Amino acid sequence: MERKKFAKYSIIFFILLFTLFIFLKSTHKNPTKNLNKQISKDQPTNSNIINEVSYTSKDRNGNEYIINAAKGEIDLSDSSVIFLTDVKAQINLQNSNVIDISSDFGKYNIKDFDTIFSKNVIMLYLDNKITGEYLDFSINRSSMVISRDVVYTNFDNILKTDVIEIDINTKDTKIFMYEEEAKVNIKSKN
Repeated sequence: MERKKFAKYSIIFFILLFTLFIFLKSTHKNPTKNLNKQISKDQPTNSNIINEVSYTSKDRNGNEYIINAAKGEIDLSDSSVIFLTDVKAQINLQNSNVIDISSDFGKYNIKDFDTIFSKNVIMLYLDNKITGEYLDFSINRSSMVISRDVVYTNFDNILKTDVIEIDINTKDTKIFMYEEEAKVNIKSKN
């Protein structure tokens, strides 16, 4: 009698375990959120450090946002925020060209996809290059704001300013200085 009960409970336990495994596996896959984590073998398993972070998302307009970093560290006070090191991002806009962004550091929010790039920020778009120290990118606001020692270069000109603000949808661009009496500096390469 005891063997029958044990066998019956063992079968129920394995069925529940298998169901839980299938459920967790199916809910983990989401095509718009693909976070690949690779933890090194010599790292403790309770660490909040992630090596080789990759994240892909799309907005409702079909624009795709891909971010990669050499290392990510999950914020212990807010698990939806990841601090990144050696960051590379690519924005594939519908009916437009690719925007490449790189920086030394980043702060990525996995809930709303907002990203702050900092230190040695480089943004490349067609034949244009914008460098600065801080870039705030938001899919929800459809904007990119690059600031602090901003230098914009193309084939013809070099422009120095405090802030360049770009609307992702319309491509409208605002270039301005923080102080009203300060002026944007534009020099021709020719």
